[in-house]
Amino acid sequence: MNYFAHPTAIIDDGCQIGEGTKIWHFSHVMSDCRIGNGCNIGQNVVISPEVVLGNNVKVQNNVSLYTGVTCDDDVFLGPSCVFTNVINPRSAVNRRSQYAKTHVGKGATIGANATIVCGHDIGAYAFIGAGAVITKDVPPYALMIGNPARQSGWMSEYGHKLVFDKEGNATCPESNEQYTLVNGVVIKQ
Repeated sequence: MNYFAHPTAIIDDGCQIGEGTKIWHFSHVMSDCRIGNGCNIGQNVVISPEVVLGNNVKVQNNVSLYTGVTCDDDVFLGPSCVFTNVINPRSAVNRRSQYAKTHVGKGATIGANATIVCGHDIGAYAFIGAGAVITKDVPPYALMIGNPARQSGWMSEYGHKLVFDKEGNATCPESNEQYTLVNGVVIKQ
């Protein structure tokens, strides 16, 4: 075993867990999950069957990841954020065959208490604000806030709001990386 699991964590059979990953108190990783290298799974996290997490994914406390969710490398999932997997759940109606998929792109951030309604993909390096409710696909680098979430700008790969000039150019204040906005699409130079 090349990963750490706290004694109170439950890890079901059939999981693949990468080297250097840490799984903390009272978390449950269900069957057939794939978790990459160097991930950190906080306290009281539920990872349902067949969820896939890339390398270096940070899952903060009290997060629920349901079947159908996949996350690329370097994703940050803030405290108590939730992913759903059925559009119209009913207790008396079994809809296990209707789970909708949600993909979170490389480097994206999901803020604390955000809700991701299933079937909507989050683009690479997108930034979902705390408490936002995602009800549609999110483009790469988009900053989304509110309920329902609306786009309020663009974010750099370092997590800073990009301010584009008249020519559609912006610079990240931390990394000095250059970005261009062309026809509603952000391109890193």
